Amino acid sequence: MVIRMAKFEMPKRLSVDPETEQDTYARFIAEPFERGYGHTMGNALRRVLLSSIEGTAITTVKIAGVLHEFDTIEGVVEDVTEIVLNLKKVLLVSHSREPKTIGIKTEKMGEITAGDIVTDGTVEVVNPSHHIATLNKKLSFGAELTVEIGRGYRPAEGNKREGQPIGIIPIDSIFTPVTRVAYHVEDTRVGRITDYDKLILEIWTDGRVKPVDALIHAASILREHLTVFVDYTAHPVRMEDEEQQQKERVEEFELDRKLNTPITEIELSVRAANCINAAGIKTIRDLTQKSEAEMLKYRNFGKKSLAEIKNKLGEMGLSLGMDFAAKKELPE
Repeated sequence: MVIRMAKFEMPKRLSVDPETEQDTYARFIAEPFERGYGHTMGNALRRVLLSSIEGTAITTVKIAGVLHEFDTIEGVVEDVTEIVLNLKKVLLVSHSREPKTIGIKTEKMGEITAGDIVTDGTVEVVNPSHHIATLNKKLSFGAELTVEIGRGYRPAEGNKREGQPIGIIPIDSIFTPVTRVAYHVEDTRVGRITDYDKLILEIWTDGRVKPVDALIHAASILREHLTVFVDYTAHPVRMEDEEQQQKERVEEFELDRKLNTPITEIELSVRAANCINAAGIKTIRDLTQKSEAEMLKYRNFGKKSLAEIKNKLGEMGLSLGMDFAAKKELPE
């Protein structure tokens, strides 16, 4: 039996609200969807975002001179239990798939923060001002921290390993970098028909991942899970390099955002701004498609203004004379 697929109105626009976008928050709008599909996609993306985005966390800690988590350290205000709780909230990003050992080694009096953690360069500390402990006198404090990549939440019990030496304390690990996701659906128009869905999706993260990266990864996870159903009677599922695909999609998204930036949002001298406005150049995309020779033909636009423009574009990783004819512009 052959099932014929009726024509669906598919989403053609995905945009992010530039006024509210931050490293830890973004509001995305996708439209149009057939009636009901806004909730279908919003709920699916929300569940994946909250459960399946990878992150980095501390899994075990070994503090010099400490045998167990109920111990105390002379000269340290907090007991070991409090220190462990503080370590759980240290936000890290690891660029290695392998477990890493990082540490704290200091001799001073006063506050110890996440900024005192020493790494090998493959691990970044996202919240360096986060409090870990307080030393009420000058003393030596050392700790070894094991860092891993994972998903969701792993209790301390799950970080225990057979034969672990005495003094190694497993801790609860919060891997997920997405802290909150909310969505709602509004009516939108296609031609004269308003019976379609507009999906508004809000994503909050703790800074270990940008909302746009989390969204792209969540969509990729859903797509890979559906592939087996689409190809059930066709060909075996062939998994492609997901990390490379995700990287390329992020780069393309970021490039389009730069290119669609209005000229009025970059700082230019009055002369350069007036010349560009008179030439009818509205966006960075319009500007990058002009050659140096074309720019110098504009009235009152000289070599000094040209150098200014080239410098501004260079700061954005762009230049004059770029060809984006084959690229699809993001709708405003």
